[in-house]
Amino acid sequence: METFGHVIDGEERESGATFDSVDPYTQETWATVALGGAAEADLAVTAARRAFDEGPWPRMGFAERGALILRFADLLESHIDELAMADTRDMGKPISDARGKDVPRAAQNFRFFADHARLAMAETLPMDTGHHAYTRYEPAGVVAAVAPWNFPLMLESWKVAPALAWGNTVVLKPAEDTPASATIMARLALEAGIPPGVLNVLHGYGPDSAGSALTEDPRVDRITFTGESGTGRVITAAAARNLTPVSLELGGKGANLVFADANLDDAVDWSIKAIFTNAGQVCLAGSRLYVERPVLDEFLSRFVAAAERLVIGDPKDPGTQLGPLASEEHWRKVTGYLDNPAGKVLTGGPGEGWVVRPTVVVDAPKDSPIQCEEIFGPVVTVTPFDTEAEAVREANDSPYGLNAMIFTENLSRAHRVAARLRAGTIWTNCFFIRDLRAPFGGFADSGWGREGGTFSREFFTEPKAVVMAIRQ
Repeated sequence: METFGHVIDGEERESGATFDSVDPYTQETWATVALGGAAEADLAVTAARRAFDEGPWPRMGFAERGALILRFADLLESHIDELAMADTRDMGKPISDARGKDVPRAAQNFRFFADHARLAMAETLPMDTGHHAYTRYEPAGVVAAVAPWNFPLMLESWKVAPALAWGNTVVLKPAEDTPASATIMARLALEAGIPPGVLNVLHGYGPDSAGSALTEDPRVDRITFTGESGTGRVITAAAARNLTPVSLELGGKGANLVFADANLDDAVDWSIKAIFTNAGQVCLAGSRLYVERPVLDEFLSRFVAAAERLVIGDPKDPGTQLGPLASEEHWRKVTGYLDNPAGKVLTGGPGEGWVVRPTVVVDAPKDSPIQCEEIFGPVVTVTPFDTEAEAVREANDSPYGLNAMIFTENLSRAHRVAARLRAGTIWTNCFFIRDLRAPFGGFADSGWGREGGTFSREFFTEPKAVVMAIRQ
């Protein structure tokens, strides 16, 4: 049995109470975790506030601070097996994905933002009145980072890396379902030489617990949250009372448009990845598939066959492609949509344990829950369309707007449709390809604000104008 504590002010701490982390494949407890509340949140924010107000971190040059972050990234990679297994045991992620994608991407996030902060340019604004103006980007202060359970380490790093690179201090609250990799990451930050209090980890629940205490604290200068849209509304309301800026990356119900001129081999391959990666527990999942009618039958035949070939099993086995859902509670939510899907299930359904097999549903009414709501599991609806205008209209008919996909060999159509889709990221003939300089976030119920590259700088800093008189 492993144990994971809070990491506050450079020390790993217990807090008396604990909670269990359950392996969703074996359904057995594999670790005990310190359970924090308002008292621990106060300690963590106090440590981060002191480290920012009095410590060296925000006063370092970009090169000095970046060197420590790059050393931290190296340590993440050297502990790849430990970090990958932590996420796999916490939430059932296939070890091949955790080891081959998530941990390397976390290290890449730290390297990218360390370099981006050092190389980013500010503005010089020559004036013709005997004055000269320029801009500075000062660290905002204490950042509360609330992370989700579906890509624990990777999405924690997406928040922590830019915050640290721009000189902020952080209190990270990982999801209670996936606490382990956050503690390991904080241990490695200290080993890398990042000063105590700069990166703190607070474990606990959300409402009336560590999460609410953290997001309601007036000493917090920024809140970044990834998770469910309803929780985002609660956090925004709490932040509003203190006028704390918030960045939200929330739910999605991604539309995937396959036109008749698409390369069907590519469209099937990417569409399988778009909905069944991580057992569908992806906010960016392409869970609404719209296929132009002339290729519908051929596409469905190939798509269903590919879904049924996916290897389901123990996520610790490198050959497994789809493991269990992250918790019993989430399994019950996802399977609840399949009790009465209001459409025809071509393949899939509940499996053994907390597994849901890759599920393909056709003929679902456009107003049915399975078609409209974020399921966050390996369940996709497939709907035909006849015209480009119809495809765009159906794709945009959703309260969500995080992402969409287009499969077509017509270059003009690709640009035209991308311009008309209301979503924060549009992938054409691919999925989940990222440039860390690009804005990431969503429209409507999918979020508020953007992060990535200079967009992260805008959020994690306070831009300042400096105006100088020039003696003539």
